[in-house]
Amino acid sequence: MKAEILKMLRETEGYVSGQELCNKFGVSRTAVWKVINQLKETGYEIEAAQNKGYHLVSVPDVMDTVELESIRATEWAGCEIYYYDSIDSTNTKAKELAEEGHPAGTFVVADRQIAGKGRRGRAWESPHGTGIFMTLLLKPDINPNNASMLTLVAAMATAGAIRRVTGADAQIKWPNDIVIDGKKICGILTEMSAQFDYINHIVIGIGINVHNEFFPEEIAETASSLLLTCGKRFHRADLIEAFLEEFEKYYAVYLETEDMEGLYKEYNQMLVNMGRQVKVLDPKEPFEGKAMGITRKGELIVDTWESRKLVSSGEVSVRGIYGYV
Repeated sequence: MKAEILKMLRETEGYVSGQELCNKFGVSRTAVWKVINQLKETGYEIEAAQNKGYHLVSVPDVMDTVELESIRATEWAGCEIYYYDSIDSTNTKAKELAEEGHPAGTFVVADRQIAGKGRRGRAWESPHGTGIFMTLLLKPDINPNNASMLTLVAAMATAGAIRRVTGADAQIKWPNDIVIDGKKICGILTEMSAQFDYINHIVIGIGINVHNEFFPEEIAETASSLLLTCGKRFHRADLIEAFLEEFEKYYAVYLETEDMEGLYKEYNQMLVNMGRQVKVLDPKEPFEGKAMGITRKGELIVDTWESRKLVSSGEVSVRGIYGYV
């Protein structure tokens, strides 16, 4: 009921009377009063006026279940939301929920991760109140060989959400980083549980630097946050809801063909590597060339002086010749 009352306050420009809330939810005035006080304790500024009712003045930067459910506008993404102040890894929790039978669209979000992972098992830690750490559970009926492209779909959704909420020119560094002004804002980690020809589940984990004011010396040259790049703070819940909406949109297009057929042109417009010299850190044989966009299968096209090569995202890393991008 708390989320429903908050949603009603949000959607009403003026005041909502206590009696109207009682009638809507079939509860007493005391019950409504308790919910209003609980919301105030969380940080919501709510005016109470005699003979008028309640009016929502401002909302805090929280991204708990109540907040996210009160702004949710998606069809299936976020159908179940699990929020944690601190967690080892949102991906790990989402995989546990998948094994327990929770549906596609189940969403895990945390204010802090203490054992997060990046690609190749890199550690990913975070202080309270600075970032978004979230994982979306999927159970697609697709060929497991096509699953790696979902990282690209998630990157498009994340970049689109950041652009929408902040106005910043968020771009994609193939295959799984979001950058602004040449610095990493976000990383994406996709993990799959599958049989030979059947997917049990896929979890897509995303970490966004939102309010970070500084970074460790070893990554300060390549990492940044929305606060540092945009010079202002944003409500993290707004970014999360925008991501879920953008993901639903792009995912629907992806499912039509199980590849990037309907998305690769838009993806290439977001691609920060496009037309740039890159170094492909292939463990077999590193090489350099010019990035020319992606194929319908999500491979990065790299023109070398002798041939055109197609690079699969699961195999290698890509770096700029003169820096991170």
